Amino acid sequence: MDQRRVTEYRQQAKDADFSSRVLNVAARTGYLLLASGAEISRVEETIDRICSHYGVESEQAYVLSNGIFLTAGNGREKTYASVRYIPMQGSRFDRLIAVNQFSREVVRGKYTIGEAEKILSRIETSPGKSDFSQILASGIGSAAFSMLFGGSFRDALCAFAAGLILYVFVLKSRTAKKSKMVTNILGGMLVTMICYLLRSFGPGENLHYMVIGSVMPLIPGVTFISGLRDMAGGDYLSGSVRILDAILVFLSISIGVGVVTVIAFSLLGGKML
Repeated sequence: MDQRRVTEYRQQAKDADFSSRVLNVAARTGYLLLASGAEISRVEETIDRICSHYGVESEQAYVLSNGIFLTAGNGREKTYASVRYIPMQGSRFDRLIAVNQFSREVVRGKYTIGEAEKILSRIETSPGKSDFSQILASGIGSAAFSMLFGGSFRDALCAFAAGLILYVFVLKSRTAKKSKMVTNILGGMLVTMICYLLRSFGPGENLHYMVIGSVMPLIPGVTFISGLRDMAGGDYLSGSVRILDAILVFLSISIGVGVVTVIAFSLLGGKML
């Protein structure tokens, strides 16, 4: 980007309306990144680069795992403050890729502030994967993990069926806005029960391989790794929150699996596996 355009942006930044629009674009970009599963350092860097590109030099961003606090203002620039709450939710890699590409193009000087606002609106309203594709992916993933951990082809077929049913339940729970812990406990119970029935009355052979594969769609691997990356980058608070969230999900799944296992073990007099 040439020096003339940099000077133009800095002159515009003295206008309160322009500065507010820049900061709003930066906050929306950070929101989309954080809600899609990006690590804290990437969100902060992206906000800083967008503001710097458009000439807003007084910006200060404080990012947590579920919130963004953005302020600006000095002797030359008007005061601005924004607080955005981001609930802990699943990752959206398609949106993450789109926002990353958008931020790079902004810094290269490709968009005016008006064009940037329109593109962000398109990214915000972009649809996610269809329910059918998510359910199918859950079944395929469950079958693949079952075989990866040592299960037979018959175990993989049972895990495939359990994974399909599990994700139907997960999508229904999201629609009903059920608690994450309750959803994972019930999900663990559901797949264990299905796998036990398929082992007892269907083609299943090894219950443990079937259950291990079937619960994998519930495992928050991305959240856990993002938490470790945040801690490695010095964001100990946000990293700890993400890791704790993942651990609670692990415990919830374990409780669900354990409840059905204990009940079936008791009813069968120890002959379950």
